Amino acid sequence: MQSIPKLIVLGVDGMDPAFVERHWDALPNLKQLRDQGHFSRLATTTPPQSPVAWSTFITGLPPSAHGIYDFVHRNPVTLQPFSSLSRNEEPRFHVPIGPFDLPLSPSRVASLRQGTPFWQLLVRQGIPATIMRMPANYPPAPYGHAISGMGVPDLSGTLGTFSFFTDDPGEYPHSVVGGRIIKVFRANGRVVLPLEGPPNSLRKKREAVLSEIVLDIDPARPVVRLSAGGIFTVLREGEWSGWLSTDFPLIHHAVTVRGTFRVYVKQLHPRLSIYVSAVNTDPLSPELPVSFPETFGREVAIETGRYSTLGIPEDTSALRQQVFTLNEFVSQARLIFNEEHRLLLYSLRHLDGGFLFFYLSSVDQNSHVLWSRHEPELLSVYQAVDTTVGEIRRLQPQAELVIMSDHGFTTFDRAVHLNTWLQHRGFLAVSQPPGEQNTLENADWSSTEAYAIGLNGLYLNMKGREGHGIIEPGSQRSALLANLKQQLTSWRDPLNGRQIIEVADENPVSANNAAIAPDVIVGYASGYRASWQTGLGGVPDSEVEDNKDAWIGDHCVNPANVPGVLFTSRRELPVPNRLEDVTRFVLQRFGVN
Repeated sequence: MQSIPKLIVLGVDGMDPAFVERHWDALPNLKQLRDQGHFSRLATTTPPQSPVAWSTFITGLPPSAHGIYDFVHRNPVTLQPFSSLSRNEEPRFHVPIGPFDLPLSPSRVASLRQGTPFWQLLVRQGIPATIMRMPANYPPAPYGHAISGMGVPDLSGTLGTFSFFTDDPGEYPHSVVGGRIIKVFRANGRVVLPLEGPPNSLRKKREAVLSEIVLDIDPARPVVRLSAGGIFTVLREGEWSGWLSTDFPLIHHAVTVRGTFRVYVKQLHPRLSIYVSAVNTDPLSPELPVSFPETFGREVAIETGRYSTLGIPEDTSALRQQVFTLNEFVSQARLIFNEEHRLLLYSLRHLDGGFLFFYLSSVDQNSHVLWSRHEPELLSVYQAVDTTVGEIRRLQPQAELVIMSDHGFTTFDRAVHLNTWLQHRGFLAVSQPPGEQNTLENADWSSTEAYAIGLNGLYLNMKGREGHGIIEPGSQRSALLANLKQQLTSWRDPLNGRQIIEVADENPVSANNAAIAPDVIVGYASGYRASWQTGLGGVPDSEVEDNKDAWIGDHCVNPANVPGVLFTSRRELPVPNRLEDVTRFVLQRFGVN
């Protein structure tokens, strides 16, 4: 029987070609791969966002066909934003019993991505395929063996919500972007941390289920004994725990959900500061469909140890909210890279033939907070990837290797409030209630022609699509698009005279995606990006302002400015030059059309 060839694709999110070219001598394994094989830029998608780009790689289709245009889509009638990647479908029928509301069937998670994953075609031809942490693959497509990546929520249903516990008398309990600040009290050296888990799907009110972490703090030394799920752990100040687990009771003594988390002891004396990561679904007892088959994720965890199941485990929100220092964020990111490295070694050990895709998140997440201002620190992240490339070639010398990224990077110096610009130019009519922040909820839709939601999308207020649309299809729409494009690309920054938006082209739309697709994809110049407020429909006072956030690098700009990379271990031509070409390249390597 003829053996099946081996092809490994290493997806390095955010690897930038210009950064690699500046540092060839510090990246010897990538340099050798270039010299023996091939290196080039790889054109990204429009827009150059990770869920869009990886969906194109998964399906070989443009966004107009796979239907993913942004991290955030909006309901055209209500204008409420929602995650573009998946949705929870609740059971239709329930039986109410007292305070409980018992479903007659399980809930289901549905992917919103359209198109056929390329590894489905491989598996149907008898080619083994393992897909490790592929973004935009949640729930995982039911072919081969897979663990999901970007898009997997935490147990509370968010894309990652940390908890920060403190006894600082000047602090108060409140929510922040990506987390919760929780006030606790120390009594005789003991502190009880209430840990919020999933909403109780069996109760009518759906309150969050709570568990507890108990801390016993040494009165003289910076040491704490932590108890969670019946297991004791001793940690010092400045130390991370391993993965801890606890059960969240939906019905006491009958139905529980197990979650896992990490703890970072930031400070014990004189004040208490404890960070707890988002609560992940436990790969040993998964509540969410994080792997296919379901037993696969458990088998991996048994051999490698527990791992993060959250789609984006690096907690940039904790850094942005000043819960982490930059060094603390980097230390967490390194833990996650080491965890991904263990999963990669597992995958290489079990690769006897066929296809392996493995995703590394570290370059992307570190670039967001290190780009251009912390080059040595970012280089160390690239060097860790470079060392990994050397390991792959040593452990699987007969395998063909492809390394790709979905996009590159640029600076994020100025935040653009696109809805404010639309308001000032008369395209958006919105009035600010006294003492409140302006949002699209305050818009006068009878006079509004266009609005922005998401990081690159601009929508027309179309009749028959939006709930209160006024723009007619045909000539009125065409004239409005031409006017918007001319004004957007003519916009200059009053601070420095620079062009803010380089391209603003009509978005190709298919009939299947006409309701959710933006009408215009906005391509910002390097240094500019839609503000966080724009992403959710905010309308602040100014049009452009300095970015003072810890998130200093980005890629949601003109796609021409942030190409990805492509390395191949073989020189044959033709080589891919677009993401969708890589999909065809993989299929052709196995003789699948």
